[in-house]
Amino acid sequence: MITFLNWLLGVPLAIILLPVLVLFVQVLLAGLPVRAQALAQRPRPRVAVLVPAHNESSIIQATLNCLRPQLQEGDRLLVVADNCSDDTAAMARAAGAEVVERSNAQQRGKGYALDFGARHLAGDAPDVLIIVDADCQVNEGFIERLAIQCIDSGRPTQALDLMRAPAGSGLKVQIAEFAWCVKNRVRPQGWARLGLPCQLMGTGMAFVWRDLPLITLASGHIVEDLKMGLDFCRSGKPPMFCPDALVTSYFPRSDEGLTTQRTRWEHGHLGVILGDAPKLLVESLARRNFNLLAMTLDLLVPPLALLTLLLGAAFVLSWLVLLLFGAWLPALIASVGVVMLMMTILLAWSQFGRAIIAFSALLYAPFYALKKIPLYLGFLVKRQVEWVRSKRDDS
Repeated sequence: MITFLNWLLGVPLAIILLPVLVLFVQVLLAGLPVRAQALAQRPRPRVAVLVPAHNESSIIQATLNCLRPQLQEGDRLLVVADNCSDDTAAMARAAGAEVVERSNAQQRGKGYALDFGARHLAGDAPDVLIIVDADCQVNEGFIERLAIQCIDSGRPTQALDLMRAPAGSGLKVQIAEFAWCVKNRVRPQGWARLGLPCQLMGTGMAFVWRDLPLITLASGHIVEDLKMGLDFCRSGKPPMFCPDALVTSYFPRSDEGLTTQRTRWEHGHLGVILGDAPKLLVESLARRNFNLLAMTLDLLVPPLALLTLLLGAAFVLSWLVLLLFGAWLPALIASVGVVMLMMTILLAWSQFGRAIIAFSALLYAPFYALKKIPLYLGFLVKRQVEWVRSKRDDS
């Protein structure tokens, strides 16, 4: 009986322990010192910056105003006003951008807007295509750093994409900012220490133009960026991380906007884990594609809140089984997982999160995870599979 329970519970617990181990390694490596690399001193390639926008008239000009000064002669700045019912197109033209308008009620989603814009650019194609979302700001030298690394490596390149908590935000948004930092800064930085690829993040992405036929842009996929990165890697073009190019945006202030945003991200991520991760693991091992294996292992790490909930439930269940039946292996595995996850979060906070959230506030994180249970139950009962725009604060 004890042997049976050890195997019955030990195997799934070992599976849960795998993403914890991946996360621990990534955070540990991210904290290692790194030598800054000088930017190549040569002319950068000709670029086109593509900005997909759906009803973004209130913010589109601020985005374009931070991009336009970084353009050089021959570059293009294109806004795709996608299924807009406001004056996004007029505001973008007033800000000096080239604008195309798309209207298709059946094909909704960012992927379709990107495909529409790329086909428009094809008549005078750039060397590098850079995608920036309409609600983002970029740092000085963003285009140059991203374009040069992309063309020199011949691979898709992802900028550091961070989301900030608006001033006066509550505790849950501060925790969300810390979790975002771990996901988009710490984890890809750790993998990059080993020369491994990162996931694409939707904004701040650069592609060598001639490589675009390797993937299908036109898609209503709920997490089209995640899918694009994996497809590029399968084609021998694993994305690489460029932390010196920074793109930032803000979490919505409204609860409705936050809920919509989180549901899209997390349901999409979980859907890819369940639907694609097993076959990606098999494919990467069969083809000995270690870059794809690294991206798949990274994909297997669920949102921190869900990982905390799964591990907490496993911990309670395994210790209950130990007390009732004497099966010790599941309790040992779960205990190791809990300790490792706590160490990982503390290490990430100590090196990357002090400016984001106080340690006392971090102690609230388990309760924050409990409040997200309805979101994860919603994935089981009524999974979101279509792209839905997050509600803006002025909507």
